Amino acid sequence: MTKKVVIGMSGGVDSSVSAWLLKEQGYEVIGLFMKNWEDDDDSEYCSTREDWIDAASVADVIGVDIEAVNFAAEYKDRVFAEFLREYQAGRTPNPDVLCNAEIKFKAFLDHAMKLGADLIATGHYARVREAGSGANAGRFELLKAVDASKDQSYFLHRLNQAQLSKTLFPLGEIHKIEVRRIAEQLQLPNAKKKDSTGICFIGERPFREFLNRYLSYKPGPMKTPDGDIVGEHIGLSFYTLGQRKGIGLGGLKSHKNTNGNSDAWYVAKKDVETNTLYIVQGHDHPWLLSSSLVAEQISWVGEAPPELASLSAKTRYRQADMPCAHQPVDSDGFSLAFSTPQWAVTPGQSAVLYQGDICLGGGIISGSSTA
Repeated sequence: MTKKVVIGMSGGVDSSVSAWLLKEQGYEVIGLFMKNWEDDDDSEYCSTREDWIDAASVADVIGVDIEAVNFAAEYKDRVFAEFLREYQAGRTPNPDVLCNAEIKFKAFLDHAMKLGADLIATGHYARVREAGSGANAGRFELLKAVDASKDQSYFLHRLNQAQLSKTLFPLGEIHKIEVRRIAEQLQLPNAKKKDSTGICFIGERPFREFLNRYLSYKPGPMKTPDGDIVGEHIGLSFYTLGQRKGIGLGGLKSHKNTNGNSDAWYVAKKDVETNTLYIVQGHDHPWLLSSSLVAEQISWVGEAPPELASLSAKTRYRQADMPCAHQPVDSDGFSLAFSTPQWAVTPGQSAVLYQGDICLGGGIISGSSTA
């Protein structure tokens, strides 16, 4: 009996080729276009209308049915509200992680099941594997994609067993260059479409301009580690740790290092209680290097903490895996210790644990200790 797969089709080349691959594999495929944002939807920054046209055009070319569904209310309640709370508290959230957990693999999954789907699929670069033997027999594992440069398991680390058991990632085993080649061979209308570079409600717009519309903010002092006031920040929400550009130092002179060069200034710390932003000079300033971190709101793919073993972690997307020691902290947290200090560990971002290619889960970074 042919299995029915409902796939999220965004109008991009990855989900388009994924839909074609599933049809080639013999599945009954239905496309679902998710509309997740309605504010200023007709602006130059949000391309929902164009994306829908692309998705519908691709569906016509490859011969699958497609429908649009509006999850804007769910997105605003479950993702955007948390996004604003985190920024207001001085942290830097990752809305893609929350969107995957709350929308793409919850609201979307629920809707697909109502349509009679056996499985769902997305164009993410990741893999799912069912463990066939041993203590984990019957459990589902989340693995990195074969194309390491495109791997998106970091953003998927909050998925659970129920979600993974219903999920296919058709692009997990192939490289991006092959995806583009297939799209061109099929003459898909979006074959040369650029990859999206952000979430729709921000798009390419100036980030501060966007946050200005939703957050209250208060200017405050900008200080060096010595306590010298060197300027005024426009609101802690508008800065992230490790930021170099757009700090607004104006004519502040940089001290020359031992090589006679002037090092750049970086955002290194936020003190929410005193509304103070601390900046340091030099990429490798000690305040930017952390030997340990604490994470909370943890989620395990296997629904249980990993055994103490040889683990590695990412503290930001596109970062190399770094060996670490994992230690539970009460029921909803863990600490990680690194032998090599990590740069600009940022509260609000995710710390994701791996054992080889297997993504074990992770948590939201709440603090770190300098090296």
